Order: sequence, then C-alpha cells, then structure tokens
Amino acid sequence: MEEKTEKKEEQEEITPHAGRTAIIVGASSGIGRETALKLSARGYRVFNLSRTPFKGEKVRTVTADAAQEGELSRAVHNVGEETGGLDLLVYSAGFSMAAPIEYAKSGDYRYLFEVNYFGAVEALRAALPYLKKRNGRAIFVGSLGGDVPIPYDSFYSSSKAALCMLAREADVELRERGVRVSALLPGGTSTDFTYSRRIYGEEESLHYAPSLKKASAALANMEQGGMNPSLVAEAIVKLAVRKNPPPVAVAGGANGFARFLSKVLPERVTDWAVRRKFNQK
Repeated sequence: MEEKTEKKEEQEEITPHAGRTAIIVGASSGIGRETALKLSARGYRVFNLSRTPFKGEKVRTVTADAAQEGELSRAVHNVGEETGGLDLLVYSAGFSMAAPIEYAKSGDYRYLFEVNYFGAVEALRAALPYLKKRNGRAIFVGSLGGDVPIPYDSFYSSSKAALCMLAREADVELRERGVRVSALLPGGTSTDFTYSRRIYGEEESLHYAPSLKKASAALANMEQGGMNPSLVAEAIVKLAVRKNPPPVAVAGGANGFARFLSKVLPERVTDWAVRRKFNQK
C-alpha cells in the first residue's frame, strides 16, 4: 500500500512537467548538471549548451561556447526550431578569477564578463521568441557575491550584480509578453567550480599576493563547506514552476538571512564583516 502511495505521489509530481522543453547553458557540471537531472526526472526534455558534453543519456548536448559571440544564439535557435518552443531557459555558465584589480589582465576580466553576463544576454535574446510561445521562464544563476563584495573576486561579483539587475529589468519588460525572468542567488556551493577558478600567482599579483592567497583559501573553504548543488538545483526547479516568481530569489534560508542583513546594515559594517571573514586587514 505504501509503495502504491509513493508511486502515485511521484506520478503527480512528474505529470505536469511532461512534454516541457528546457535549455540549460552550462549543464555539464555543478549546479547546471544537478538542475538538468532534476528537470529530466520530472519529464522535461533537456538540452545542455556548453563546450563539454553532458555525461548521461537523458540530456542532449548542443556544443556552444558562451564566450564566443553568436554560438549561443545559433544553438538556442536550433533547439527552438526543433522543439517548436521553450518552457525554460536556465543560464548556469560561469567563470571566476582571483586577481588584484590593479594588475588584472583585460583579457581575463573581459572573458569573465563574456561568460557570466554577455552570454546570458545573448541566450535570453535568442530564446525569447520561443519562450513567448509557451509563456516560458528564464532563470539566471547569480550569486550572493553580487550583493556582498568578495576580496580579489571583484570582477565575478560585479558580473553577478549585473546579472541580477538584468533579471529584474527583463522581468519588468517581458511579463506583459508572458515571459517571467528571475535570478537565483546561491551562496557558497560545494562544486568543482572552486578548483577551476583562475587564481593569480605571486608574479602576477606582486605585493597583493599574501592577501590574495588568504582570501582565495577562505573562499574555497566557504564554498566546499557550503550548500549541496542538488539543493540549489531544487530551488531552481521550484522557481521555474512558481505561478508568480520573484525577480530575485535566494537559495537556502541562511543565505536569505545573510542577504537581508547586507541590505539593512550599513555598508561599512558589511564590508568590515567581509574583511574579517576573508582574513583581510
């Protein structure tokens, strides 16, 4: 009897999502991968747009580089034409670098913005004709780092702040057209993203090197001790089906409280707390 009840509850959860189409930019690893697995389990037809293939049979990869202008547009267009419309776009591609502002290379921070921000703009613009057909949703994976500074991760934080405002602006413009746009802000999350961060060495960061090293180590510890990516993915799925989604949402109660404090406390207090957390003077 219990087994039948469990199967019934599972069917009731999956059925409303069957036949829906989702594109995830950056579903080959981390939060994007977990989101793809959860959507697929709920009956979505899921496409991964990235340079790296998705390991598994339930998600189809369309090769595209978010940093190369035009590649995401072509990939989204091809998927949209094949499926006849889109129900969900999730932008989960990201790049991070730990570098002093004074010595950061323009090629590095321009690449970061291409991946973190301009790729999201391109993907959304390309998806809109197909999202409009099904009153679809778009969700950008942002970061609490867009609200609170992270020492030596300034370009990442700036790109996530821009992404958050893009979601708010887009939601204002597009809700009358039937499309809702949100940014979901996780805090530190335990994924391999920590180990792919571009960290400037002593020769590149010069006199900032000792301080940068401390901040990078503190950030890595915070991420690896943070949320499970599966929980962030679950927050994305829930946001995707909300009748009236907020333009900005936070994954995790503790992260929501941290964001609340960052809004109500004076910035000098928040910045003091950040300096202590990341072992800065």
